[in-house]
Amino acid sequence: MMKDFSKLLEPFRIGKVKTRNRIIKTASGTSLWSTGERRVTEKGKAFYESLAKGGVGLIMVESPIVEYPFDEPGDVRMRIDDDRYIDQVAEIAEVIHRQGCPAFVQIYHRGPWLQPYAPKRPHIAASPVVPDYSEFDLHATTAPKELSVGEIGELTELFALIAGRIQRAGFDGMEINAGCDHLFASFLSRFWNKRTDEYGRASMENRSRFLVETIMAIKRRCGADFAISVLINAVEGGMGDEGMTYPESRSLAKILENSGVDALHVRSHWLGHHVGSYNHENLFYPEPCVPLKDFPKGLDWSRYGKEVNVPAAEIIKREVSIPIITVSGIVPERGERILRQGKADFIGMCRPLFADPALPNKLAEGRPDDVAPCTRCGTCQKMNGLPKECRVNGALGTERYEVTKAERQKRVVVIGGGPAGMEAARVAAMRGHRVTLFDKSTKLGGTLPVAAMVKGLDIENIPNLINYLARQIEKLDVEVEKQREFDVAWINRAAPDVAIIATGGVPTTPRVRGIEGKNVVKSADLHGRLKFFLRYLSPGTLRWLTKFWMPVGRSVVILGGQVAACQLAEFLVKRGRKVTIVEEGDGLGERLIPERKTRLFSWFRKKGVTTMSGVHFDEVTSSGIMVTTKEGKRLLLEAQTIIPSLPMQPDTGLAEVMKGRVPEVYLIGDCREPRLIPDAIADGWRVGNKI
Repeated sequence: MMKDFSKLLEPFRIGKVKTRNRIIKTASGTSLWSTGERRVTEKGKAFYESLAKGGVGLIMVESPIVEYPFDEPGDVRMRIDDDRYIDQVAEIAEVIHRQGCPAFVQIYHRGPWLQPYAPKRPHIAASPVVPDYSEFDLHATTAPKELSVGEIGELTELFALIAGRIQRAGFDGMEINAGCDHLFASFLSRFWNKRTDEYGRASMENRSRFLVETIMAIKRRCGADFAISVLINAVEGGMGDEGMTYPESRSLAKILENSGVDALHVRSHWLGHHVGSYNHENLFYPEPCVPLKDFPKGLDWSRYGKEVNVPAAEIIKREVSIPIITVSGIVPERGERILRQGKADFIGMCRPLFADPALPNKLAEGRPDDVAPCTRCGTCQKMNGLPKECRVNGALGTERYEVTKAERQKRVVVIGGGPAGMEAARVAAMRGHRVTLFDKSTKLGGTLPVAAMVKGLDIENIPNLINYLARQIEKLDVEVEKQREFDVAWINRAAPDVAIIATGGVPTTPRVRGIEGKNVVKSADLHGRLKFFLRYLSPGTLRWLTKFWMPVGRSVVILGGQVAACQLAEFLVKRGRKVTIVEEGDGLGERLIPERKTRLFSWFRKKGVTTMSGVHFDEVTSSGIMVTTKEGKRLLLEAQTIIPSLPMQPDTGLAEVMKGRVPEVYLIGDCREPRLIPDAIADGWRVGNKI
């Protein structure tokens, strides 16, 4: 593992602002705010303080609301549309500066967007262009309003006013998001800009005029030393021959440098794929959305979206002398190489810093193997005003990010070595407790290896999470007892102060006649078989072998339609099975990440997967399963194999045994309430900090 991150950790500058290193926390909405007049919350401040304490070079704070009353219901952001909010926003700058870290605020106007939670918000653009419909995008079927020259001038002054408030709040600079398909991008791109006036499509000078005038207005108001970074699309896809091209973006970069911009944040955009344009792995889920040959040209698509924008940054860097920021799934080792190769000046990171805000400090301390890995699971991609969560970092979205030493050391036993148990053991040991972890399997991880085998490793890397947690508890001298059923007699011998039960849930078998039939593969049996093979094979190897043989027929009905059932269906379809998903409840795929749910069900439709909700399971027969639809119609769903995949049930049996034997008993993970990996990690974090 690389330990020399000297280039990544080297201080640098954006204009007059000196950064602590070359890692930038890029802006991303967290929804850690309130919706009232008092927008800034302790959770929001705690998050940004954790980043600053963690050693990042520069923080780009997420965009506040810049205009009102066009606030959006469910749009949980800070406000900066009036002077009365300056003191609140200043609290964010203060907690960041307290740790010696510089901070910018990103601003943008959503322009032609028409989001599902804001159907009444006016949408505006350079021209009244209506893109082709895409289920993966945010555009309306009605044309946005074309801005008049007078309205452009009003918005220019509005952005300058906002910049002045940001400066008065104590921030060191700002970033203008002129990328994606926000308002400024609608002027820069020939696809959106059909104007014939001085802001029109005739030349890049015209198309960039609105942006340049805004930059100059900000510099006049805030002074030349107030740093400005601009985010741009270096290349655009999905727009025919009217999207931004490299010759155009090179010209734009020079114009922006000459206008006084201090740095360029270089990205790309694919119209019709909003989230996929910045979390690029979504474009490959569950398979590439179009053949790879038809992906936008001039970018690096060889790593499932990782480092996709680096070629764009390199091209723009050749044209200007101001610093270039590159982003897109860049891990520290690759970031170091990119900087050494001169392809960029800064590495933008977002999700890796959600997973571990202390990443920069750990690199500086020579502890890269202690960095909690981002698994690219998409948990932080929840939208519609929901607060950010992280599969790996149970602290995200809370007011507490640091583990503090306990007042008194306790003897702690953790029973179960899945994600909840390992996280609880890790945190308890960090607090100074003496911890023993029991797990009946040969390997730690609980059901995580099975999940890795089913989900694959190309997009998400669950084994990285298993290895990280196992490595941490080993370093913290947690006593691990593998291949050992917990014996209550151990309680009498060791006399623990605390018992944390993380034994997982109990499989649910639907109450339906014929469920014991030979054509039924119960989830517990399937998991048992997989776990047996995973003793000897890696998840990747076992996944590869399943392409050649599985104990499952060619046609399958899955009973259940929630997360695990949907992911199992995807796995089976990729192995040539004809799949039907039936769910007794009203919803399918609940708690799947919204973007991935949309893409998965779109893929299901293309692959001929039948999905049914609101059905009643009547009887399993040798030919399949009889169901009654929500319309009251009885159907035989023919299948060679029936697989129940229902949410598990809590398993509280051991907790009952522990009562009266151990002073403190906690249930965490699925044995308390069957949910998902992020919930298990959050349980472990919470209880580990409590004891």
